[in-house]
Amino acid sequence: MSTSSNTSSVIAVFNGEHYHIWVVKMRFYLRSQGLWNVVMSKANPPPLGANPTVAQMKAYEEKKLKKDKAITCLHSGLADHIFTKIMDLETPKQVWDKLQGEFEGSNRVKIVKLLTLKREFEFMKMKDNESVKDYSSRLMDVVNQMRLLGETFTY
Repeated sequence: MSTSSNTSSVIAVFNGEHYHIWVVKMRFYLRSQGLWNVVMSKANPPPLGANPTVAQMKAYEEKKLKKDKAITCLHSGLADHIFTKIMDLETPKQVWDKLQGEFEGSNRVKIVKLLTLKREFEFMKMKDNESVKDYSSRLMDVVNQMRLLGETFTY
């Protein structure tokens, strides 16, 4: 009897809460499927020229299929009320950008959120009846929120 580990991936479903966590999970899921570059690509596959070879036709169909797989993964990772906001979009990049714009906000909004979290971190104090473990947990929550917004830390 052979033993093989078959890991089946389950797509995280975004229901409107904890967008930053969903983004991390979805990005790694798409990477594991070889689809992240498709999501980040703005362009559709260029149309085939006159008299394409069989290899060119096959490559074109594979690129189109990857685009469809990527958009299907994104659709599968959304609750119905979120899906209806993006269902008319044609490319995975359009879907990703629309969700990012709506749930993460602009760079200016991100910067304001980061500044707020930094201030919260700087002024955080341990409560009188709080354990070190609980205080550390509160600190790490703020740090992780900052990481999700793109802040990097050096140790």
